[in-house]
Amino acid sequence: MLLPSDAQNIVDHIDDRLRNAHRVTAKLISAVIEAACRRFPSAGQRERTARIERLIAAEAWTDAAFALIELELPQWQVRRIAYDEGEWHCALSRERELPEWLDQSVEARHLDLPLAILSAFVEAQRASAPSIRPSVPLVRREADAVYQVLCTDNF
Repeated sequence: MLLPSDAQNIVDHIDDRLRNAHRVTAKLISAVIEAACRRFPSAGQRERTARIERLIAAEAWTDAAFALIELELPQWQVRRIAYDEGEWHCALSRERELPEWLDQSVEARHLDLPLAILSAFVEAQRASAPSIRPSVPLVRREADAVYQVLCTDNF
């Protein structure tokens, strides 16, 4: 089993690969699935995983990226897809009905539409990952020698 820090390194690596890619390939989307997908292949949802495999075989990259979001992140929805100054911008959100300034969405951009969607998918996976922080913050038990007690009462 991967430790959370190892999983984070893998996701960072796939994020770099997506950012530097010029177009989607079957090898690249397989790497995304391997690094960022926890439910693929899903035994309970064989139709969805079979559909994703058919889309990959047909090189329908945009539809495959949307199908991955639907399978892996059912609580996330596409908030916005826009083409501006030669780049595609894709924003995913959990609360699409909220005003944009209140929403905690993730956004990615790329020259290629499927790569922008896959990058946003990886960012949403990162945002959805369980936190490894403890519920109660850690407090040091010993004070440093640098700190000195100082009385500030006004007598």
